[in-house]
Amino acid sequence: MKLLRIGPPGAERPAVRTEDGRTLDLTSVTADLDGPFLAGGGVDRARAAVAAGALPELAGAGAERVGPPVARPGKVVCIGLNYRDHAEETGASIPTRPVVFMKDPATVIGPYDEVRIPRGSVKTDWEVELAVVIGAPAHYLATPEDAAAVIAGYAISHDVSEREYQLEYSGQWDLGKSCPTFNPLGPWLVTADEVGDPQSLGLRLSVNGQVRQQGSTKDMIFDVAHVVWYLSQYMALNPGDVINTGTPAGVALGLPGTPYLRAGDTVELTVDGLGSQRQTFTPA
Repeated sequence: MKLLRIGPPGAERPAVRTEDGRTLDLTSVTADLDGPFLAGGGVDRARAAVAAGALPELAGAGAERVGPPVARPGKVVCIGLNYRDHAEETGASIPTRPVVFMKDPATVIGPYDEVRIPRGSVKTDWEVELAVVIGAPAHYLATPEDAAAVIAGYAISHDVSEREYQLEYSGQWDLGKSCPTFNPLGPWLVTADEVGDPQSLGLRLSVNGQVRQQGSTKDMIFDVAHVVWYLSQYMALNPGDVINTGTPAGVALGLPGTPYLRAGDTVELTVDGLGSQRQTFTPA
């Protein structure tokens, strides 16, 4: 099942995208797609409503803005250097444990919203990633195999990064990751049952029509189950939390001579089974 939110920022409505391309109004089931919805069996209730034919179609939905598929994530946790080729292109050592950093949840925007390049930025960079959305509380999971039970689904995440802020201005990465609009998410939250194996998804990103990243989640150093289990040993994961699982090679940082993003550039991202994103970059 594909869950989405449509409408202007702050006034999005929950919806379901059907296999035949219709958009169904989910407001009779929930006021929003958020942590309480996921924690309270909302996915099962939505699925039952679809099966019963109880949801009206949203007329004109195709002309409306698509918001992030999860409202107000409690936190966005990120895994750095989680693809061997990306670690190698940046000159970093292959990590023996997941590299963890946090991103301001307020960075999360819709998949087609404009991304604002910070004032004075000269190294705004792109990163296509698989996002995991948590659907049940998770703390001290016993094994990685237990992770599947707490994952609601997956989405495309664009972990936009300002490399000068990240690597030259600070001893930790958050400064270059938490600029406003730096995390487009969506277009859909695709439930875990529909995605199947999260370690068999292709990821692609292009800048102004030129392919920059093309990889597969099978090349993750730490797979999704391990990442969720690992994080649960150190923090409580809650319904609605988002985990960005890392990016493959092809970022500007790892491509000497490749220009960083500038105002007017357009970035397009796709992940198998999860749809696509497109953003135009504008000055802050």
